[in-house]
Amino acid sequence: MKRFSLALMLLGFTFLAAAQEKPSGDFQIGLQGGISQPVDKYKKIGDTKLGFHSGLFIDKYFKGNKFGLGIDARFIQNGINTADSVKFANGYIGTDYKNSKRFQDYLFTFGPTYKFTKNAFQAELYLRGGVMMQNFPEYTTTLTYRNALGTFNHNTKFTVNDASNKANSWAGVGGLRLNYMISPRIALFAHADYVQTFGMSFGNKPSRFTIERSVEHTPIDPAIGVKNGILDHYNEVNVRENTLHQSINAGAGIKFVFGKSKKTTEPIKTEPIVAAIKPQINKKDLQIVVKDKQTGLALSGVTVSVNGGALAEKSITDVNGQAQKIASASPGNYQIVGDKNGIKTTLLTLTEEDFKTSSAVIFKEIYHDDPRFTLVGETFDCVKGTNLASINTVLTNTITKNNIGQISDVQGKFIYQLDAQSDFTVVANHQGRYSQTELITTKGLDRSKTLYVTLKLGVCELAAGSQWVLKNILYDFDKSNIRSDAAIILDNVVSILKQNPSLKIELSSHTDSRGNDAYNRKLSQQRAEAAVKYLVANGIAANRLTAKGYGETKLLNRCANGVNCSDEEHQANRRTEIKVLNY
Repeated sequence: MKRFSLALMLLGFTFLAAAQEKPSGDFQIGLQGGISQPVDKYKKIGDTKLGFHSGLFIDKYFKGNKFGLGIDARFIQNGINTADSVKFANGYIGTDYKNSKRFQDYLFTFGPTYKFTKNAFQAELYLRGGVMMQNFPEYTTTLTYRNALGTFNHNTKFTVNDASNKANSWAGVGGLRLNYMISPRIALFAHADYVQTFGMSFGNKPSRFTIERSVEHTPIDPAIGVKNGILDHYNEVNVRENTLHQSINAGAGIKFVFGKSKKTTEPIKTEPIVAAIKPQINKKDLQIVVKDKQTGLALSGVTVSVNGGALAEKSITDVNGQAQKIASASPGNYQIVGDKNGIKTTLLTLTEEDFKTSSAVIFKEIYHDDPRFTLVGETFDCVKGTNLASINTVLTNTITKNNIGQISDVQGKFIYQLDAQSDFTVVANHQGRYSQTELITTKGLDRSKTLYVTLKLGVCELAAGSQWVLKNILYDFDKSNIRSDAAIILDNVVSILKQNPSLKIELSSHTDSRGNDAYNRKLSQQRAEAAVKYLVANGIAANRLTAKGYGETKLLNRCANGVNCSDEEHQANRRTEIKVLNY
């Protein structure tokens, strides 16, 4: 597209230069700038606000100085109205802006001009068509809420653009320019015009800015929040909307007028113009950015290799996806590729043509296509709340039982790759410490919208008298047998006991207050004994374990016999606990 635009400009210059070969009308060059006001769908769907434009135009009038042809090249920028985070009782709505919060457009057009002159005043009407190169913003608005079932995220609005957030489109501009000649060769002017793009696609690629959003049918009460689920407030089916660029531009500027010229063999007007746009081959800096192909997010931790000529550089991308900038690279051919988790990015090849630009920096993006999700976890002290370094962690696929380990870094962070549509457990496996068995799932996640899954893993010290509730231990109604999902949790207890041979524990089971007191105590004792039996069957000595069923005698809240409580309040009392008897 850049070559097409350059060819369009050269065609205009050639035409204007040729017109100088015989007596004819004025030749003029103008510089302009001013405001850009979005209108209609562009303002509503794009959330655009007042911006600015700048550029230049060149006109060549024919004999009689009334009709002519001209070209217009301009830059248009409009910011977007950013959204503040909105909090409610059990969550919040926030927006993640993933690139510049603005639309940036480059417009190149060619077309006829009409001029009316009265003394020192001139009025010019122009209508032109051409191409607009567009740069779109990218953002996602997410509703996050928590309830008894866990934490949930729902994207209520997000952009649906090409991964590069760039598009080209046919475009037109029409307007009026009012001039005042302060001398025979110089004029000041004010102008107003309307700019619009056309069509749904350009070169088999969508050319419109597009968003997808959830339609709200019931507002969220800040005091209550999201009680049951997202469908209580939004329609199940999203709507997709797109918009052309539509703006009214007004501004002012200065133009320089060159009168009729006699035929001459000296190309006094065309050579300076051609020389001004002729690319120069110079040394340039190289800046490579790596992005996730499916979401367009910047990727850190990618090893980028740049090879060519005498250059052989390797660096690792930062949090913005940027590899180390290479300064003053000589013009030539370069091969650039990135690697992360054994998967390579697309191969990028630079040639001398890439060095023939006016920019001091060659900026290129390459894309990494790993279909897996990335789990970013942190190990932290469950008492102090500060991150813990050098903690052994284990990730296990709950179906295949395959597991891998990793030690958290100096910042307490660890990273795993997760297959789609799978369930996993994560635990700390460290002598003298314990953690809960955290459940992670990628089921229901859309890889084209989500790259990262996060987890904070609490790690506590083992000490005599300490106790904790085992999360995610569930039993069937009126049953005490160990289910497969409970066995996964108890496997972590087995690991803790094997790593700490002197550790002796009490494993207790508790019920809520509903039902007969004696029955509840008996059922809880059976469940505690079933859990202990599972530990013994997996290699733990029985004299290190004590099974205790407390029934409803140790409630955690007010929900005693005869008290009306919610299911969530009763659920808090139904639990399995570990108490350290000796360590």
